[in-house]
Amino acid sequence: MQRLVLFDLDNTLVNLDEAFRLWVEEFTDEHGLGAGSVDWLIGLDREGYPHREVFFTEVRAHFALPHSVEELWDQYRKRMPHLVRCQPKVLDGLGQLRAAGWRVAIVTNGMADNQLGKIQQTGLAEAVDAYALSGAEGIRKPEVGLFEIAAKRCGMTIADGGWMIGDSLLADIGGGRAAGLRTIWIDRGTWPNQEHGADHVVADVLQAMEILHATA
Repeated sequence: MQRLVLFDLDNTLVNLDEAFRLWVEEFTDEHGLGAGSVDWLIGLDREGYPHREVFFTEVRAHFALPHSVEELWDQYRKRMPHLVRCQPKVLDGLGQLRAAGWRVAIVTNGMADNQLGKIQQTGLAEAVDAYALSGAEGIRKPEVGLFEIAAKRCGMTIADGGWMIGDSLLADIGGGRAAGLRTIWIDRGTWPNQEHGADHVVADVLQAMEILHATA
């Protein structure tokens, strides 16, 4: 199998949950939302409103904010890249993979400005060979096309195999398997008792990198 590995971005290479909490705390202070607002916003995020347009529609209505949904979402996208962090040891791990002959790419769903900002601000743009963003390409994981684009930008084809690593059973594991890739699922405890077809299950991306080195 060729040494191609595709990584999800949010809550795989970067800790989006941590950055989101920082944003929530800033947002509640800025708008004077009062006690309990932080927990309400975090709860809303976890209860099925991952798409930010829907999320901000609910937020605007709940707090009777004067700003439009578009304004709130735009401000969020501009701020989040500055709150997200990629651990130095993750960046080092990507460098070690590339030094060992792996071609490395990021495959992520999300608005292009938001996701590209995260990749650039965290140093990941220089740490990988390529990336494919759903907001830029017009297709989303688990559609196979997004994986194909990432592989092509690495000078490879998914027909020759490789790996997909991520935290979503649907987008990353299901999509990766549909693309003919081996998969490593980062289990963050958000999909309890769910069946999966991942080749390996790990607690974080560093453990996933160890598996890649062991298979080389």
